[in-house]
Amino acid sequence: MNAKSRRQFLKTSSAAVVTASVAAAEFIPTRVHAAGSDVLRVGLIGCGGRGTGAAAQALHADPNVKLVAMGDAFTDRLQTSLATLKEQKEIAHKVDVLPDRCFTGFNAYQDVIGSGVDVVLMATPPHYRPMHLKAAVDAGKHVFAEKPVAVDAPGVRSVLASCEEAKRKKLSIVSGLCLRYSYGFQETIQRIHDGALGEIRALQANDFRGPIWLKKRQPGWTDMEWHMRNWYYFTWLSGDFNVEQHVHYLDVCAWIMDNEYPVSAIGMGGRQVRTGPEYGNIYDHHSVVYQYANGVKLFSHCRQQAGCRNDISSHVLGEKGTAEVSERRLRISAGQPWTYDSKKKDDFYQKEHDELFASIRSGKPINNGEYMAKSTLLAIMGRMATYTGQLVTWEQALNSQEDLSPKSYAWDAEPPPSPIAIPGLTKLV
Repeated sequence: MNAKSRRQFLKTSSAAVVTASVAAAEFIPTRVHAAGSDVLRVGLIGCGGRGTGAAAQALHADPNVKLVAMGDAFTDRLQTSLATLKEQKEIAHKVDVLPDRCFTGFNAYQDVIGSGVDVVLMATPPHYRPMHLKAAVDAGKHVFAEKPVAVDAPGVRSVLASCEEAKRKKLSIVSGLCLRYSYGFQETIQRIHDGALGEIRALQANDFRGPIWLKKRQPGWTDMEWHMRNWYYFTWLSGDFNVEQHVHYLDVCAWIMDNEYPVSAIGMGGRQVRTGPEYGNIYDHHSVVYQYANGVKLFSHCRQQAGCRNDISSHVLGEKGTAEVSERRLRISAGQPWTYDSKKKDDFYQKEHDELFASIRSGKPINNGEYMAKSTLLAIMGRMATYTGQLVTWEQALNSQEDLSPKSYAWDAEPPPSPIAIPGLTKLV
């Protein structure tokens, strides 16, 4: 698929948001869920660590489910993932992936979707999520989509359109924004919505952590293979780390605000320790101030540097007190202080798959499309502000024409230009 065709399907899918309600009748699969003892056939697209974990969770989620197809850009990653899954005794008997259903290359997603599966798990680098999601929904498949779901605004618009189409087709779309599936987070945020803090005045989202994996370039790799192997460090593939990872707690703040999103953002960021070419073109720190229409501000900070204090959390300041909403602690300090201390098992990574497969069995689809797309845009909006040094409005972010895709998808093709953004010089598109 070349960049022109990607732009065309993004344009077409964005228009579908408006036209879906009046569109002419199209083919809708009659078997959109499998009841009773029907086997649910699962396909995995993206066989890295997160994809392998998602596949294991999917196989644990339902007694009659099988993994029957796998796809990845690289053969070695696919085979490592397959071997890892077969080594897990509790699910090994549910792994039924024959050699002719192992697909590699840029078009592997089409082969997985076309292999007769009912459910597709998507865990590739985020750049590919919009095109993979559209293909799966067009084919009538239920989807688990890892976060984030795009790296640019055309991708976000495509995802919004695909999720509207999924509603029409009664397909489930479950997001990898897994904190929404935590019992503890659900109870804490419900208390906030019920008025435990009174009116919300400000929010803060932190993601301070150390450096992560780095794949050094090997002899014989083309530029495209180097980018794909080292995808985290290239904005066109990951969206930058404030999109790829910090999206979790930005989404928590959006959830606290009852799925309202800010009207503007301004911020700063840069590369202080990631200065070598091996780190692609992403930053190592971002700091963004988002403002809501009612004056509430969200202070967003993220950093990936060694030797520094780590803190991954969100905080809320209300008229009656404060709250910490994090995996470490769920606490409301207002009136009668409250701390979440339930003994209930809270494996939200597993729970999101449990609910996905339960929804398919019941014929009552889940659709997380709107918040997974808009929270992704929230993170992209912050990147736009830090890269350009400009104030960015929500409308500017949503309607941006910046398309980060390459001219073509092939191992000998040139990846997109990857300059390091310089605030004040990099243009807002």
